[in-house]
Amino acid sequence: MSPSRGAATGSGAGRPRDPQIDDAVLAAALTVLDQGGYAALSLEEVARRAGTSRPAIYRRWPGRAPLALAAIATRLDVPTPPDTGCTLCDLDESLSVFLAAYRTIRPDVLTALYAECATDPDLRARYLETVVEPSRHAVARTLDRARARGDLRPDTDPAHLLDLLASLVHYRAQFGHHLTPAEATNTVETLLRGAATDYPALLAHARTTPHPAHPT
Repeated sequence: MSPSRGAATGSGAGRPRDPQIDDAVLAAALTVLDQGGYAALSLEEVARRAGTSRPAIYRRWPGRAPLALAAIATRLDVPTPPDTGCTLCDLDESLSVFLAAYRTIRPDVLTALYAECATDPDLRARYLETVVEPSRHAVARTLDRARARGDLRPDTDPAHLLDLLASLVHYRAQFGHHLTPAEATNTVETLLRGAATDYPALLAHARTTPHPAHPT
């Protein structure tokens, strides 16, 4: 997935951009982010590693935050909504969907990048589009299926439940502590004891569903 690749700015009329330079710059930016974090990302260093020039990068991305977003977008896949027919199993897996970005990109990179993007409405929107919204949309579809099966109480607010799942993952990741599988299972159980129409029935179903993350 690379929605931010389109944010690269062309120079209007004239010689078309060389896509090989685009790819080299994005790969170099990822290497710098992996090795040194967001603080180490500079257009000069990326240009050196990519074998190009700082002006060539500026013609594509107007600063390091847009460049970082474009590079990160090349590494993140559009997640598939978990759908095993087992609500506990699916929500267990949903936490992994939320964790995917933090497992792929250093959490400190995402935290520092968001801090820079937060005060600029356009950059903030592009950060959310790249890093946050794909997983939210996938898990929202999983919650919709659970509700359609009658596994969630009619008065459950899916958006609120979605926020509860996502916020715990993001909070833990910001401080360098990902949820363990046991913690993820406990989180889902705690939430569903309040949101499920019949939690014991969901638990019994989960125990008979072949799934690597189902509760025990």
